[in-house]
Amino acid sequence: MTDIPCNQCPLRALPLFTLFSCWASRFKTLSDGRRQILNFLLPGDFIGVQQKMTEASAHGVEALSDVSLCTFQRDALWALHRAAPSIGFDITWLAAHEESLVDDNLLSVGRRSAEERIATLLILLFKRAAVVMPQGGVDGVPFPLTQQHIADGLGLSLVHTNKTLRKLERRGLHRIEGGRLYLRDTRALVRLADLYGDGKPSPRPLI
Repeated sequence: MTDIPCNQCPLRALPLFTLFSCWASRFKTLSDGRRQILNFLLPGDFIGVQQKMTEASAHGVEALSDVSLCTFQRDALWALHRAAPSIGFDITWLAAHEESLVDDNLLSVGRRSAEERIATLLILLFKRAAVVMPQGGVDGVPFPLTQQHIADGLGLSLVHTNKTLRKLERRGLHRIEGGRLYLRDTRALVRLADLYGDGKPSPRPLI
């Protein structure tokens, strides 16, 4: 296990690891500095598979707070598939799950309104964070994101993000306070986001 402060986190250099605690983001940046956050990484997420497949990282990873990492040797991916097929399947599950999250974000950026985008993000992040918490997010979940992170993840301006978050909060749908996210009316958020399910966390493998 490795504990690394946020401002010293060399996530680009590490081949494979599990994010054991705290949050990070995976992003791409254009030459003029414009940034698109591709996905937010939460505890339990397996990071580095894309780099391992291509032998070159086409994206950056930023720690959003001090993180703890469970690191793996460069050849661990193949060894895990050979020696522990069940763990290999879990890694495949995690990679496929991340792809589905990126698909959801593409749908949001391409077709959803600002309210729908933010509602979708809040629900999905809450579910992912709650599933690894003992009480399933009854008392809220950690939420280290700034409004700029949300804007960069959803293709919105910072001003529009701020106005939309306040609008949804005034409607009693959510609350962000003290670095934690609380869903106050999950069903209404699900309807607004046009998502399936009830917003409750679903099982996932942990490596």
